[in-house]
Amino acid sequence: MERNLWINNDSQTRRKWQERLPRLPISVSGIILIICLVIFLLSLVAMQFVINYLALIPTLLPERPWTLITYMFVHVTFDHLFWNMLFLFFFGIELERRLGEGRFLGLYLISGVAAALTQIFFSGYGILLGASGALYGVMGCLAMIAPHMRILLFFAIPMRIPYAVVLYALVDFLMMGSADNIAHAAHLAGLFVGLAFGYVLKRRPSLYSDI
Repeated sequence: MERNLWINNDSQTRRKWQERLPRLPISVSGIILIICLVIFLLSLVAMQFVINYLALIPTLLPERPWTLITYMFVHVTFDHLFWNMLFLFFFGIELERRLGEGRFLGLYLISGVAAALTQIFFSGYGILLGASGALYGVMGCLAMIAPHMRILLFFAIPMRIPYAVVLYALVDFLMMGSADNIAHAAHLAGLFVGLAFGYVLKRRPSLYSDI
């Protein structure tokens, strides 16, 4: 009884402290979406600059360490941008509502960095760009803290999100080593980070909202 009372009081104190913080006029997910759109438009007029200084080129990483972050916001084809931003719109906003801006941004960036480092370890060459690794982290975390959430796979097949995660992971695992120019190892690494993050949150339910 005393422990439950302490948890409730701690949760109420945290909520009061968070309410004192200034609120952003737009969600973090929205800011990420806007940044990705702006960089995509920039790539239309300055492709070489975007690739050289914002995308992640493993051989140039020691000289340009910031690209370990900026690569997540780079998309140079419209379809790549469209599908990633659609995913961010539906799942990013949902997870941010549950975690809050700070934890959501932390998960997003950590998933993206882990995805890049893993892909470099497995391939060691090429150019990395896109938000997919970070978005897999978002999906993995949602699957842990909201396992009953249902999604429409391919906008047509209703499925609980944990099953979708297993399906995506299986496809990426089977496609590793193929020459399809998709960073499958990065996807799996981002997903693992999201699952681990969600597992930690499940053990401390006061850190997120399950509404």
